[in-house]
Amino acid sequence: MEIFSFYKPQNDITQRLQMSPSFKNKRPAKNHSVQSKSDSSYTNYTTAFSAPIYNSPLYAGNTNVFTDTFAVPVPGRVSAKPLSKIIVEAVVAVGANAKLIFFAMLALIVIGTSVYFSAPVLDMIDNYMFEPVSMNSLSEKDASLVDEAMLNFIFTPPASESVDADGDILSAVPSEAMVYTEPVTFSTYIVKPNDNITSISKNAGLTNVSTLIAVNNISNVRRLQAGQRLIIPSIDGMNYTVADGDSLESVSRKYDVSVEKLLDVNDLTSSVLKSGQKIFIPGAKMSANDLKKALGELFMYPIKANWRLSSNYGKRADPFTGVSSFHTGIDMAVPMKTPVYASADGTVKTVSWSNVYGNYIIISHADGYQTLYAHLYSASAKQGQKVTQGTKIGLVGNTGYSTGPHLHFTVYKNNKLINPFEVLK
Repeated sequence: MEIFSFYKPQNDITQRLQMSPSFKNKRPAKNHSVQSKSDSSYTNYTTAFSAPIYNSPLYAGNTNVFTDTFAVPVPGRVSAKPLSKIIVEAVVAVGANAKLIFFAMLALIVIGTSVYFSAPVLDMIDNYMFEPVSMNSLSEKDASLVDEAMLNFIFTPPASESVDADGDILSAVPSEAMVYTEPVTFSTYIVKPNDNITSISKNAGLTNVSTLIAVNNISNVRRLQAGQRLIIPSIDGMNYTVADGDSLESVSRKYDVSVEKLLDVNDLTSSVLKSGQKIFIPGAKMSANDLKKALGELFMYPIKANWRLSSNYGKRADPFTGVSSFHTGIDMAVPMKTPVYASADGTVKTVSWSNVYGNYIIISHADGYQTLYAHLYSASAKQGQKVTQGTKIGLVGNTGYSTGPHLHFTVYKNNKLINPFEVLK
């Protein structure tokens, strides 16, 4: 037993004397059964101490006067068990309750699964992941102008070096003015920072972007990088590999170019062609679909789920009034809250609301393209956000001038409406 004597007066010994019964014991310490601290078979031993009664007339500053003794249990050293014994005891405990543990885990799994897949929880998760953004109301003056509403929006002006559907540079000299009398020559060009296929073509004296795309086998012009080497022909056209059975006459008919031009441009001394021979076809252009693919102008459908075309682009009867009008896009009918995706890479220019389109998003793309996604239930994209093709931007809804849940999808090219099916892949 360890005896600690407190000689220095405490602040309030009265409170110490009124300790809880578990700590207070007014029996003399010598009557306590006290185990030695060194006995490892016990986990606790008792320490007794004496304390003076401050309010006793015998105290009077005499530190040798003690009128009461207390025994307080003090935690002792816990003997360590071997790790093997602990493991064996744990295994035995688990084995004895294995059936109970199994059924408890099974019950938890069943309850958790039922809760997770319950409709309220799914709606809560859905609303959390696709929290509607704040929508700014536009003027109500265009509430009845369904098909002309887009004319009220301000779009990015067309690029200064735009190309038409055939790949012809609008500001370049028309190809009809070119005369092919000299043999074609080729040079090498190293792409510089801020270069693009249009500027490179125009600076090289070419009038059609498909020339560089075809000659260099470019799959996507947006992947051009500074330092990349390009082969630049001296005139517009495409390379062609002669196939079995080809002749100058057949190639001439296929590409609508005279035999004389083929002879001059390729500096041929004979009209006989050999299989595998490479010649240059002056003035030849890529097909419209191949060109769009190379220019990155093939847009993906903004709905990945099964959908129904409820209204096509062009003239139609107004769904409310029945009056003939022009429909500015396509309507894709799907269930409410179906995810909507960005049709191509771009920047979110507008996230707003109008009486006509309800909740809507406008994304600006390269080369003067813009897409509109209307009648949304909610938008998860933010204004100014950079998005890639396939980025989820919102959920299908039935807001605005709408008769049911669907997505209204519109495509503009240089501020002019185009049929979405012309660019969708």
